[in-house]
Amino acid sequence: MQVRRTGKGRRPTFEVEGVPVSLVLTGDEVFAIHDVCSHSAVSLSEGEVDGCTVECWLHGSRFDLRTGKPLDPPATRPVMVYPVRIEGGCVYVDVVPRSDG
Repeated sequence: MQVRRTGKGRRPTFEVEGVPVSLVLTGDEVFAIHDVCSHSAVSLSEGEVDGCTVECWLHGSRFDLRTGKPLDPPATRPVMVYPVRIEGGCVYVDVVPRSDG
């Protein structure tokens, strides 16, 4: 698997097997979300995080970090979220999407 660091947003972004992923730390949880807004195709890593949501900086749609579902217009389609596990101080992201949405 090829992983490379990309982007210069507020949070770490990576390309995992060609998939742009943003890592978000909230409290003691780490979330991995597709780093492209489903409405405007801009980086979500540049948006504000509030609790378990991230806001697209361009049009203000918020997405649930657990499910990827949009919480505000203009976005109507969810973004992918990915399973995260932490082992031995390393963060592992599986680019297979969660099926809880």
